[in-house]
Amino acid sequence: MSQQVPVLRLGNALLVSIQVDLQDDDVLALQEELAERIVATGARGVIIDISAVDIVDSFIGRMFSSIAALSRVLDAETVVVGMRPAVAITLVELGLSLDGVRTALDLEKGRAILDRLIADRRTVRDIAQDDDEFVPIDDPAGERHQPDPSRR
Repeated sequence: MSQQVPVLRLGNALLVSIQVDLQDDDVLALQEELAERIVATGARGVIIDISAVDIVDSFIGRMFSSIAALSRVLDAETVVVGMRPAVAITLVELGLSLDGVRTALDLEKGRAILDRLIADRRTVRDIAQDDDEFVPIDDPAGERHQPDPSRR
């Protein structure tokens, strides 16, 4: 990567602090490195700090959406923090809605959003694991959940 972008571990999340304007090759390299780091660390979230970014183009805007989608596939959530008003205006003018990307004004608020998303995911995962033991009210004996021995 020609421009080094620090990717730091922050508890159960990774913090990506973009301090320079990135070229397309840099963005692709960052995306690949981030995917590898999510898998290697088991991170549950990614925070992308763009407070130092002055200019975005459509490619970099789409990169935020791609990273969020990639992170979700790898069981992590993404929050972009520190977006300047000029950057937000540019993204809107480019027609980029950043689907799947949550945003926050600063790192503290971004971390709070990420913690809530991770907790919600944990709750959903716990419910899914408990489904094996779920017995509907109208089937107290659990007969519908018993395998039919004649279907072997």
